[in-house]
Amino acid sequence: MQRLWLIFAQTATIALGVLFVITTLKPEWVSRPTLFEAPPAALESSAQTPPGPVRAADSYANAAQAALPAVVHIFTSKEIEAPRHPLFNDPFFRHFFGAPERTPQRSSGLGSGVMVSGEGYILTNNHVIEAADTIEVALNDGQKYRARIVGRDPETDLAVLRIDSKTALHAISFAAADSVRVGDVVLAIGNPFGVGQTVTMGIVSALGRSDLGINTFENFIQTDAAINPGNSGGALVDTRGQLVGINTAIYSRSGGSLGIGFAIPAGTARSIMEQIIKNGQVTRGWIGIQVQEITPELAQALQLPQKGALIAGIARNSPAAKGGLQAGDVLIALDGKAINNAHGVLETVASLPPGQLAKAAIIRKGKTMEAVLQIAQRPLPTQSAQD
Repeated sequence: MQRLWLIFAQTATIALGVLFVITTLKPEWVSRPTLFEAPPAALESSAQTPPGPVRAADSYANAAQAALPAVVHIFTSKEIEAPRHPLFNDPFFRHFFGAPERTPQRSSGLGSGVMVSGEGYILTNNHVIEAADTIEVALNDGQKYRARIVGRDPETDLAVLRIDSKTALHAISFAAADSVRVGDVVLAIGNPFGVGQTVTMGIVSALGRSDLGINTFENFIQTDAAINPGNSGGALVDTRGQLVGINTAIYSRSGGSLGIGFAIPAGTARSIMEQIIKNGQVTRGWIGIQVQEITPELAQALQLPQKGALIAGIARNSPAAKGGLQAGDVLIALDGKAINNAHGVLETVASLPPGQLAKAAIIRKGKTMEAVLQIAQRPLPTQSAQD
């Protein structure tokens, strides 16, 4: 019996020694699968994941990085006449003390712009550079250039600048026409209050905002992305970093953002920009009429149709006057396009090229008539406020 226990003890000792050697030198021979072993697909997926920081699914960093290099800061300055003390307006005072020499002063302004071409063309608002003596553009990397005005369009509040650079310039990409929808997430990029390049986020609150009294031609994108003074002329981009609008104005009682900002659609801005680069100005049609809406009370009192635009005035020697139109006529169609109200007359007339003949359908004293008008070029805003 004692011999059997001795044999058992020696066998157990040898077995334990062999097991110790195997687990030390070849642990995979005795490894046991875990109860929660990951499936092969998951292991393969994790193995293929590149190293680096993990981005949140709702991050807009890629869009911001794509657009930021194309948004520039614009600094303007102009010389102004220093005010003189009221006493020096008195001839008796000037007789004894003489008139002091006026020292010119300079006022400065700031805004934003968007690089739209690698050739150095920049889109911004007209009110940002209006009446400026000098314009300086600072790029996102800190480089500064003196800019010159290529052309301006006060009626849409757009302007095109150009800088000359020996290095490659980063231009923004335009979003597809009519791709913006209410509810889309957008980023506003600019230089608010001069603090430096800033990105704010919001959504498209509304499209086609007009009759705001901001510009002659209005078709704004409304957004709640924070837009403040200094953002004017900056970029409104989508979640891919593509340009959808040029930030232009805010509704505010305090001067700060209240969540109601307006941007000129990128399609409109691009069309204006191309005309300015090609011709140095924007050419629009004009026939010389003033129109007003036909209200139910006006229609009942004057026995007018419910649709159309009432011609309230006609400019002397204008295409409308030469074509035989009269005040009191109701314009119902122009160049084959129906006129349902006064709001669309301005855009319809402006879209016609100068020199073209266009038929105007009117209602005069209950009778439908036609007149042929030769479209003229729209005068500057200071010369005429008529369509």
